[in-house]
Amino acid sequence: MNQAKQAKRYFISGSVQGVGFRYFTQRAAEKLSICGYVRNLRDGRVEVYAIGVEEQLSGFKSTLKDGPSFSSVQEVSEEPASLDAQFEKAFVILLTA
Repeated sequence: MNQAKQAKRYFISGSVQGVGFRYFTQRAAEKLSICGYVRNLRDGRVEVYAIGVEEQLSGFKSTLKDGPSFSSVQEVSEEPASLDAQFEKAFVILLTA
């Protein structure tokens, strides 16, 4: 059964900037074949936009909760997002929003 792709946006708070979180997220997304982006936000959080099937996104969220070894994730909030064709081919790191 072919599951439909969906998009979700995650906001990660805690000690998540300056600890390699964006690179960790990019590697995790590539391992799970997830497309989208990650970027730091000016308020200290990290934003992740991810496109994949439900099973991929569920595993990805669990990985985000763990974070890289020098991070301290306090919360990962999730919201549905619309599919954006410009991010359907790869997972990239964007500049701070």
